[in-house]
Amino acid sequence: MIAVGIVGGTGYTGVELLRLLLRHPNAEVKLLTSRTENGRRVDDMFPSLRGHTDLCYSDLNIEELKQCDVVFFATPHGVAMKHAEELVAANTKVIDLAADFRLQDLAQFEKWYGLDHACPELLKDSVYGLSELNREKIKQANVIGNPGCYPTTVQLGLAPVLKADALVKPESIIIDAKSGVSGAGRKASLGMIYSENTDNFKAYGVAGHRHHPEIVEALENISGLKGVFNEILFVPHLVPMIRGMLSTIYIDLTDAGAEADLQSLYEAFYANEQFVDVMPAGSSPETRTVRGANQLRIAICKPQPKKLVILVAQDNLVKGAAGQAVQNMNLMFGFAENAGLQGIGLLP
Repeated sequence: MIAVGIVGGTGYTGVELLRLLLRHPNAEVKLLTSRTENGRRVDDMFPSLRGHTDLCYSDLNIEELKQCDVVFFATPHGVAMKHAEELVAANTKVIDLAADFRLQDLAQFEKWYGLDHACPELLKDSVYGLSELNREKIKQANVIGNPGCYPTTVQLGLAPVLKADALVKPESIIIDAKSGVSGAGRKASLGMIYSENTDNFKAYGVAGHRHHPEIVEALENISGLKGVFNEILFVPHLVPMIRGMLSTIYIDLTDAGAEADLQSLYEAFYANEQFVDVMPAGSSPETRTVRGANQLRIAICKPQPKKLVILVAQDNLVKGAAGQAVQNMNLMFGFAENAGLQGIGLLP
């Protein structure tokens, strides 16, 4: 049984981590920190956890965190990198659910997040935690940068055709993505209140979104191609639902791609992946089928001979955040990859 700490336990990803880890057979949450709720019982803030935990929130104490085997940071950008070096020196593994260890390009990180990186040397040794694509590196890692929610759908949606030889024209990629409002976090803001979101649907970050450089860097690593993804279009949208994400990805096919059996390609690529479901031809994934589950569903369609449409659905708080973080923890410690993650999507 490993000891787990969670820094930032009052947000949606923090409490989702706790929900998953309370049912984990190999992990016990010892610490749950909050700057504002020190001493308060967790089940007082989140009554859904009554009867499952008697944990109380505490202030961040680095010496106490060093006693943990792994620490999750479910915090704003910039927090994990302030503490990661000290934790790693104490043989504590770090999994950051913010962006501190997602981008290896420091200039892009500083441009999009407005922060100087506090530990660039540790960043070089960190591993990008897209479990299905970086499994072997994750097993050896001390620091994981958990992927963003949108980039997770894009990478798993595109990996089969990008890893194949010359099936698609990567510069043609258009990503039309939609997320539930929990993706914006739990803080109060005008744009997130009920009357602003209910019965409404809107795009945001159209001129540029901080997940764009993460997508570009990740697709370069997947494909081995450089300089061809900078012009891809990525437009996120906010949908009036709490959980869920659906990304529709459009891409042009080459002559070879038009002739290929892409359905079989996707099925073979993910044949042994328990958390990625390639749906039958003609299907369309729905967000409600993955609600609460660490599951990602993919369907593909060729509406025209040289056009491919890839549909990807996930729960943004689970496979898009906390679930993938637990999946990475399982890999780092040699546990069953599905430990604590066997929940089935909640339908209806």
